Amino acid sequence: MERMLQLGPLALPWTLLILLAAWQLGNLVHERLSARSGLAPGPHGWRLTLAALLAARLGFVLGYPAEYAADPWSVPDIRDGGWQPWAGLGAALLYVAVLWLRRSPWRRPLASGLAMFVAAWLTGLALLQATAAPGAAGLPTWRGVALDAGSVAPADLRGQPVVVNLWASWCPPCRREMPVLLQARQAHGQVRFLWVNQGEPPETVARFAARQGLPAADVLLDTPAQLGRALGYKALPTTLFYDGRGRLVAVRAGELSAATLAHHLAQITDPARPAP
Repeated sequence: MERMLQLGPLALPWTLLILLAAWQLGNLVHERLSARSGLAPGPHGWRLTLAALLAARLGFVLGYPAEYAADPWSVPDIRDGGWQPWAGLGAALLYVAVLWLRRSPWRRPLASGLAMFVAAWLTGLALLQATAAPGAAGLPTWRGVALDAGSVAPADLRGQPVVVNLWASWCPPCRREMPVLLQARQAHGQVRFLWVNQGEPPETVARFAARQGLPAADVLLDTPAQLGRALGYKALPTTLFYDGRGRLVAVRAGELSAATLAHHLAQITDPARPAP
């Protein structure tokens, strides 16, 4: 499950912050060892970083060919958060291996920097896991009124996968991801999708839902934005993914693409997937 650092309306994934800190440490080791060896600053640090980023993105894209084939322009749009970190690490190791085979003078500083990056990255992830609250968060007990006047509490839906989307009509990425969520709802009948509006009056929500074709029974009103505050997610859009046991498995703060949505849905619908 993704944990966030909340800075007002801005939500930053801790995994991203750990990755950036690890990269800084690795780059520092690379530069200092290069200087001690009498080497002028070389391009290999940035080349390796670029190769790793491209491989990480390509690794994710290749995992969802149908979704990206339907919208090829979304491939370079990294705002969807689609990365395959192990593909990036593999590319970085391959880059260092090529330098060793060519006996490049930068091979040792670069290899040491990469080793520091990997150590710091894995240590950070381990600490993040160790400091997580015991047990996965469960479906919220908050209860909202749907546009069809029904009363819905996510906690009552335990027994089936549930996707809770926090959104507002004034939010451009919220509007852009609506068709993707609707298509996923049609394709995954076993998953309950709930669109919980944050902070808008009922008439505004009703007009927007009607234009978008959102199901009235699944659009919930939360005029005081209580659910977002209770869950600790103020950034919009934020989408939470709960498995059939009611456990929070994944969180996506930001716009979803078809591929990233498919990735998270697999986490809550795949019976072979181990518990988080």
